[in-house]
Amino acid sequence: MRWTRSLFLGALALESRVGRADPTWPSPIDELEELMYQVQGYRSRQFGANVIPCTNEASGPGRVAAAEWVRTAFHDMATTSIDTKTNVRSGGVDGSIQYELGYAENIGPAFNTTLIFMKDFLTSRSSLADLIALGMYFAVRSCGGPAIPVAGGRVDASTGGSLSSVPVPQNTAFIFANQFSRMGFSVTEMIQAVACGHTLGSVHAAEFPQMVPVGSAPPNDEVSMDSTMTTFDNRVVTEYVSGNTTNPLVVGPSIKATRNSDFKVFSYDQNVTVNGMTDPAEFSSICQTIFQKMIETVPSSVTLSAPIQPYSVKPVNMQLTLNTGASTLQLSGLIRVRTTTLGGDSVSSITVTFKDRNGGDNCGSAGCTFTASLLGASSGFDDTFVWFPIDHAIPTATGISSFSLTLNMASGATQTADNNGNSYPLQDSILIQMPQSCVLSSTGALTVTAAVRNDRNNLPVNMLLSYKESTGNANLPVPNLKNATVAMSMGDCVGAYTFYTAQYTVPGDLAYASKIDVISGSDTSALNDAFNSASDLGGSCQVFQNPPPYSLCTTGQGTTSTGYCGDSLATTSESGALTECNMVCSGDDTQYCGAGNRLELYSSTATQPTPTATLAPKPTVSPYVRIGCYKEAPSGRALTGAAYTDDGMTLELCASECGSFSYWATEYGRECYCGNTLDASSTPASEEDCNMVCAGDKYEYCGAGNRLELYALNTTDGRE
Repeated sequence: MRWTRSLFLGALALESRVGRADPTWPSPIDELEELMYQVQGYRSRQFGANVIPCTNEASGPGRVAAAEWVRTAFHDMATTSIDTKTNVRSGGVDGSIQYELGYAENIGPAFNTTLIFMKDFLTSRSSLADLIALGMYFAVRSCGGPAIPVAGGRVDASTGGSLSSVPVPQNTAFIFANQFSRMGFSVTEMIQAVACGHTLGSVHAAEFPQMVPVGSAPPNDEVSMDSTMTTFDNRVVTEYVSGNTTNPLVVGPSIKATRNSDFKVFSYDQNVTVNGMTDPAEFSSICQTIFQKMIETVPSSVTLSAPIQPYSVKPVNMQLTLNTGASTLQLSGLIRVRTTTLGGDSVSSITVTFKDRNGGDNCGSAGCTFTASLLGASSGFDDTFVWFPIDHAIPTATGISSFSLTLNMASGATQTADNNGNSYPLQDSILIQMPQSCVLSSTGALTVTAAVRNDRNNLPVNMLLSYKESTGNANLPVPNLKNATVAMSMGDCVGAYTFYTAQYTVPGDLAYASKIDVISGSDTSALNDAFNSASDLGGSCQVFQNPPPYSLCTTGQGTTSTGYCGDSLATTSESGALTECNMVCSGDDTQYCGAGNRLELYSSTATQPTPTATLAPKPTVSPYVRIGCYKEAPSGRALTGAAYTDDGMTLELCASECGSFSYWATEYGRECYCGNTLDASSTPASEEDCNMVCAGDKYEYCGAGNRLELYALNTTDGRE
């Protein structure tokens, strides 16, 4: 982050941590950064819920979740193998433990419980492997240990690693050393890894009765590996060195059973390494280093990012939405400011200064600046943050391309954040329209609408969906992450934008967990509105209110690129003066392409076309009569006899499909519902609410979102 200071040049400046560069927004690791640093308070991501506080016992009494998260990371990494000839590494922290839960070395509930918790945070930007690595940071820090640097970029495996790769207590010290060497760890590092990993947690009789006999350790049949099982300290080595340890992997029944694995490891170099870990600060430093190496042990094909650092200033969930009437775009989101180094000062407000679509200062009558006030505060393990909500209307005609921020301090100082000299970029070419998009969790039906600026209508528009699909296997608790690319269909032109829509049914019951990208273009010029959460969508798609007339659709660039077709001309369209069609075509400046509210009109015949149809409610579709516009039932469907969808839906088609029923209705342009009774909770709605034309006939109305164009059997014609 580059800072420009004014009024105040003292110690209250927002400083970066020593030796670190502030990230530039946006970044591929933004999701992981939020999980890592938004730990408690406002907009906490709750990734650490199972390990905060350190005493949490997610798997049951006596089973410390923090210890289980550390062991999950080690067991996932332990299938690593380095080819001694090529030095190519396979395995590592790659999420393969998902497929290794049935291995003998992975007994007990710890790994399954850990993965079940972490699966909810799995996304296209937070792999299971990255979450396991992040879990190491949370577990250690929650228990008072050092902050483990965490990088991002791990790739999940699709199969398990080699069986019997993880060290087990009955192994000899020589086998232990060979196993760690296969992973890329020296003997010294092996001893350090075991000591650091065993400062938390216990050995349980249920899994290891040879070391903790059943009934020998009430109340939970478990014995801790040092006297402070929920504190990250060096007692596991100091008690061992002093000879008063009760670690069941050193003393007790494990000796006779030759399962005293910690003794085998610690004494392998005549206790030299553990004696070097008796200083608390040295122990903490060693553990930080060895744990970082552990979670950065990844396949050679994987390139990790730099360690994730918190932004000094970070935009969060920034979104543009085309407002009702299409004359403005609503900019919403939050600005998060790190206050860790502010001392006694505070940030009272922020001023946002934005650039128009072309990078200039033409921002409309309201100008290019607005102010946001403090909303809430949050914290990480070592950082504090404050939040400022953004909610500002921007003229559609001028748009936005970037913004910078001024922090207004309580002391009177101001500081300007400009994203390392880049400003914070935004694009207004393609936007997901959240109000016009929806997801039905019960069926997985997802409808996504994007607003695409008309000067990009010649480019393909696609929806890229990342969704979770259950494995269908109780032994594989983490769902598969799937991708689908769906071409979006052009719909109505709305002022300077055109709506595009795509539909997709997500298998299973995890549609709400999907992430959505809408993309304009397919090459280096492609623009996208990315990583939108389906959980933010409503259960029904809203109709866009007060759209401007089609004739006002323009590119906003002084030329026109929008064309309209039809088999008839509306009766309200009349001739205008030839000189009024004075805008040149965007593709050929020697031709005219109409103008605002003016059509350059052509016909396939020499005569002027005559209006042949009018859009209006249809009183009868024999033998049915129109009842009116009705509301859908608040829960379920108003008509439950049968249902159909068709991209060529008409009133006549719906009537034909429902010919054996007393009632039928069209909804949302392409849906048809039948029934012999109408749910009592379905009540009349305003006629204006049923304003969507039928997908197969633009001169008929087919209801709207949550609105039924309702017809009933006309019993007066003699039909029973």
